[in-house]
Order: sequence, then structure tokens, then C-alpha cells
Amino acid sequence: MTDVTKEQVLETLKTVRGPDLEHDIVELGMVSDVFISDGKVYFSITVPADRAQELEPMRLAAERVIKEMPGVKGALVALTADKKAATAAPAARPAPNPPHGHAGHDHHAHAPQQLPRAGKIGVPGIGAIIAVASGKGGVGKSTTAVNLALGLLANGLRVGILDADIYGPSMPRLLKISGRPTQIDGRIINPMENYGLKVMSMGFLVDEETAMIWRGPMVQSALLQMLREVAWGELDVLVVDMPPGTGDAQLTMAQQVPLAGAVIVSTPQDLALIDARKGLNMFRKVEVPVLGIVENMSYFIAPDTGTRYDIFGHGGARKEAERIGVPFLGEVPLTMNIRETSDAGTPLVASEPNGVVAGIYRGIAAKVWEQLGGQPQRPAPAIVFE
Repeated sequence: MTDVTKEQVLETLKTVRGPDLEHDIVELGMVSDVFISDGKVYFSITVPADRAQELEPMRLAAERVIKEMPGVKGALVALTADKKAATAAPAARPAPNPPHGHAGHDHHAHAPQQLPRAGKIGVPGIGAIIAVASGKGGVGKSTTAVNLALGLLANGLRVGILDADIYGPSMPRLLKISGRPTQIDGRIINPMENYGLKVMSMGFLVDEETAMIWRGPMVQSALLQMLREVAWGELDVLVVDMPPGTGDAQLTMAQQVPLAGAVIVSTPQDLALIDARKGLNMFRKVEVPVLGIVENMSYFIAPDTGTRYDIFGHGGARKEAERIGVPFLGEVPLTMNIRETSDAGTPLVASEPNGVVAGIYRGIAAKVWEQLGGQPQRPAPAIVFE
């Protein structure tokens, strides 16, 4: 079986008529760069923002003809708005919602189903979507996201986690999940699962060593399809592990997903806090509530003597939270166990549920849930993708 080429994909897409019904979508310049990995084809179709809903059949047609190509294992296709648009929400097919629950968990206080903000399409069955973000890499954001999700689960909620770090997906390793997800009718993806968490990551769809060289529209396409074309079922909370920084992925999630709020992860030192402020200010500008700040690597306890060391300073994130008026969610120490369990794919909240650090994560999860319970819905911001 020969590999599918970009040229073959574009040639096939010439059979799909554009909105004018006279020219094809390739001729009209509506197709983004085509990315092919392991037999899966990724691209987006640029449309006027105000016509996104009515042009959903065109997206379906493009997806169908590509999936029918010999050698194609699957396709991720999304509608994106051109830079003249204000807010464009790609149309989405409702994901099936099979009954779901955890044995022994008390669901008396589940989150009310979120009402989508103007211009945004919610995900059926998901009560609240929260982003875990950082202004820079290397602050332990993904480890925090995993243990926060497990903390919410341990507190009696139904939880999923979406790995939105397209360029460096880490959930397969952190949660010790291998293999490929299955599909329903060749379209809706079943999420992977471990420790009671439903999980979706680009790391399940492409090989770990594959270089992901994508432009903005491709990031947007992949994220929205991993969010909306996955059979999440009924969840109280979906935790989204964002890539570090303030780029396309963050703007996509803020613009087109009804986020209930964002959790900012920082270390105590000034440099990390400066970067954390950038992430925090970005969410504020796009009117996504900041649920609070977590100070990760807050202090180090020597395993042999029990002596405490403030390696990166201490209390910087708490002071920053107080200064800008957002909740301080908690301090997570730097321990050997966190590093070892993360590398082994056995997160602390799952592997040592009665430990001190697991208790800290559960406390952070409780504060986040408390914040979610009182969050008003806000209108969608208008962001223009250049």
C-alpha cells in the first residue's frame, strides 16, 4: 500500500463544490495546508464566520471523500473562520452520550450543564470544561492537570482529560496508556481510559516521535475534533491540559469552547510568575474566568532528613494571587515521588491516594469545584485569527 500524498488529497478535494456551487474548494483557496501522519489526513476549510453552520455539509463531504481514498485510515477536518470574521464556531455533530458513572461515587452535587456562550458550541454531556495552563514550559503543568483530574475524580465526580498540547502530548505517558482508540461508525472516537479517567490525546493518534509541524488552522482543527468528535459520555468536568504559552491552542479553546474557567500553574520564582501573568492576562482578555493559581514545586522536603528547602523561593504565587485578586488554590511540594510516579505513568493521587501530596491535590480539586459552582456564564469574546 503506497502512502497517500498531499497532491492526491488536494486532487480528491477538487470533487467537493464550494459555497458558490460552481468552483471546488481547492480552486477557491479554502483548504489549509494538508498534514498527513500514519495514514491520517488533517486539514481545515476556511469559510465566512457567519456561514459556518450552514456549510457543515460541505465539511462532511470533504471528510467523506478523503476517508474513502485508498490508504487513508482517517481524517480530521474542521471549519475555520477567515480573518475578516469575528467569532466562528465550527458546527459539530453531537457525540453519543452512553450512561456513565463510577461505582461508589456520590453524584448528588454534579455541575449544572453549561449553557454555551454566544458564538460557542458546547459538548453534550459535559457539565464544565476547565483549562489548566501555564505561561511557560517546565513548571509541571501536565502533572498538575493529571493529578487535579484524579483529585476531582476522588472527590466523587465524573471526569475526563483532553491533552491539548498538540506539539508535545504527554497524557499517554503520564497515564500509562498505549494503543489506538477505536471509532464508532468510522467517525466518533472512543476515548481511552485509565484510573477511571476518560482521556483523549493526539499522542494516541500519531507515533510518539512524530514531529508535529502545524500552522494555526491545523491546531484548531485537531483540537476541536478531539473535543467534539469523542464519545465522552456524561462528565461533570473535562480538564483540558493546555500547551504552555499563549498561542493558537489557547486562543482556539478560549474563542470556540465554553470554558468554565482556567487554572494557572506557576513555580515560586519571579521569572515563572512573570510568564504566569501573561497566561492569566490572556484568559482575562478573552473573558474566561481564572479559577485560581497553583504554586507547583513550592518547596522541597529532603527524603533522608525531612528538612525543608525553598529551592525556588516560596510563596510567590500566593502573593501574586492576592495582588491580582484571584484565588490561591494551593502549594504542591517538589518530591521524588511526584517525578517517579509521573515517569512511571502512575500519578500520585491514584497510586498513593492516602499520601500527603495526594491530599494536597484533592484539596486543590475541591477549591476548583467550589469556584465552578459559582461561575456566571459570560458572553463569548470576539477574537480574530490572522
